[in-house]
Amino acid sequence: MTTTLITGATRGLGEETARRLAAVGHEVWIGARDADRGRAVAEELGARFVALDVLDDDSVAAAADLVGEAGGLDVLVNNAGIEPRRAGNAIPTPADETAADVLWTFATNVLGVVRVTHAFWPLLHRSAAPVIVNVSSGLASLTGLSDPDGPTHFYPGLGYPASKAAVNALTVQYAKAFPAARVNAVEPGFTATALNGFAGPQTVAEGAETIVRMARLGPDGPTGTFVSRDGVLPW
Repeated sequence: MTTTLITGATRGLGEETARRLAAVGHEVWIGARDADRGRAVAEELGARFVALDVLDDDSVAAAADLVGEAGGLDVLVNNAGIEPRRAGNAIPTPADETAADVLWTFATNVLGVVRVTHAFWPLLHRSAAPVIVNVSSGLASLTGLSDPDGPTHFYPGLGYPASKAAVNALTVQYAKAFPAARVNAVEPGFTATALNGFAGPQTVAEGAETIVRMARLGPDGPTGTFVSRDGVLPW
């Protein structure tokens, strides 16, 4: 049986990914800070809960110990993420987004990925077919972000697209460092979740499709790529 850990798995894309992977036979670990919500989601999905705060070294280390003692890990989905918003769900502009704002975003979206991947790689390394899926964003594509005619050009914020571009860079470096693993970044699409105030036109079922597909890659699957439902995206 394939064992999968998903961070930030108590709502939105993380929860839907957990639901879909559990339905196809994965043993799923629900990684979450909120123990009550995490246990409830795990019980609903027939999954397992592990307390995991991507901002805390001790929490992540303890989670890795628990998952390792339970048998190991085959797939890691780095899903936990945040996006800065102002009152009225407004995205901050470069004029008012501060260094502290950007650092706050990077702490979860970038350092969280590093912290979790570093802690869980020894378990993944023992798997016959290790997979890492980093949930990125179309806003991470510098090609798209700088195209005046592109769908992401409108986005004004600094921290979120920069953090997801950093996640893409991490993906490339991990793919090179871990050639036995399939390591990819995924653009789920603009999905209605709490992250964006439920503004996205896609459902979570639609948004989770690519995450689920990449989480189910075999040893011959692609690695070091940035993909969406429509195929490979430009960096």
